[in-house]
Amino acid sequence: MTDGHSNFTGTMATKFPPPCGAAASSMRSGPRRGHQRFYAVSAFALFSLLACSNLPTPLYRLYAQAFHFSPLTLTLVFAVYVCAMVPSLLVFGPLSDAIGRRPVLVGATAAAVAAMLVFMLATSTPWLLLARGLQGVAVGAASGALTAALSEFEPQQNRDRAALATTVASLGGLAAGPLIAGGLAQYGPARLVLPYVAGLTLLAPMVVFMLRFPDSGTRQPWQPRWPTIPRAMLRPFALNSVASFVAFSVLGLFLALAPSMTAELTHTGNLLLAGGAVTLLLLSSMTAQWAGFGRPTALLQRNGLVTLALGLALVLVAADRTSLPLLLLASLCIGAGHGLTFLGSISEINLQAPAAQHAEVVSTYYVVVYLGLSLPVVFIGFLAARTSLLHAVQVFGYAVILVCCCMALVLHPSARRR
Repeated sequence: MTDGHSNFTGTMATKFPPPCGAAASSMRSGPRRGHQRFYAVSAFALFSLLACSNLPTPLYRLYAQAFHFSPLTLTLVFAVYVCAMVPSLLVFGPLSDAIGRRPVLVGATAAAVAAMLVFMLATSTPWLLLARGLQGVAVGAASGALTAALSEFEPQQNRDRAALATTVASLGGLAAGPLIAGGLAQYGPARLVLPYVAGLTLLAPMVVFMLRFPDSGTRQPWQPRWPTIPRAMLRPFALNSVASFVAFSVLGLFLALAPSMTAELTHTGNLLLAGGAVTLLLLSSMTAQWAGFGRPTALLQRNGLVTLALGLALVLVAADRTSLPLLLLASLCIGAGHGLTFLGSISEINLQAPAAQHAEVVSTYYVVVYLGLSLPVVFIGFLAARTSLLHAVQVFGYAVILVCCCMALVLHPSARRR
């Protein structure tokens, strides 16, 4: 676990300065081939890390039964993930600008591998908390660096295409994770081990790739500091970040509710179906991004936010009427709305971020994105413990529908057009 102006036409494709340091020299020696190879590596790495981060999604019911924890404990598992991810984003994004992508990505890969091993060995809830914390560190460290790398290594130096690659790789990984874990846990042996063996299989080539990754970076002295956003892009950064926060908050709600709702509505505990409901949403998001590519980012975000509001309204009706068809329709709408909003926002952030602070700006953006993915789930968990799950979802749903509509109105006059 993310866009306000512009038409992405080929003739107006935005160019950007080449990467500095070793990456720049390697590109000069082999411009297109070098670009293409490391561009593909960056996309695969982002896909793999996010697929692994979403492997536990359909398995939480099994963990709850095995470790006898409450919904409030599950909320704590989500909270640990985001509490580890946010500092990781804030520290390692700027660090990768200063010392290079390779050291940061090697460390992130090591943390992701360690998380898979901890999941495989888990015998109690603290093991889950440790594993999710390691995943938060891995995803936080890699997100900014890989997003910046995709922009740097895009063969045509087109940031619009790099933004599309970022969103497709991210959502493709998030979609693949629950499907892989649900299928293996449902039909394979060692239900709480085999999915993470698959995760290690995905991460294995990453270890080799990251060790050979170009060590780009400015090689400037670095020390921890609060990230800064260039003054010129404060307003667009705020608008695009808030839009993505809203989109990912709806996504986070659905990721938390869909597996259990699917099991209840189908009267079955099939884990593949539970993972499939999540995958359907994320595939809808990817499809919407492919369809929306080339359109003005303001239009993408406005349409996305309105579609999100519609999808969330359908979730509330589906929960009240226990309707599986409505839930599936809601997943398609939420996916499409999320995809359009995310594509528009990350495109705008990519276009406006200065080269010297690219990973820092993107990492700060991802802080907002992942807070949107996680904090609402934590809020709903605490509210549900005091009232009921349905009441908590309704309160959250009505509030977010209102915010979606307001944001769509705000983006209309303020978004710049090319």
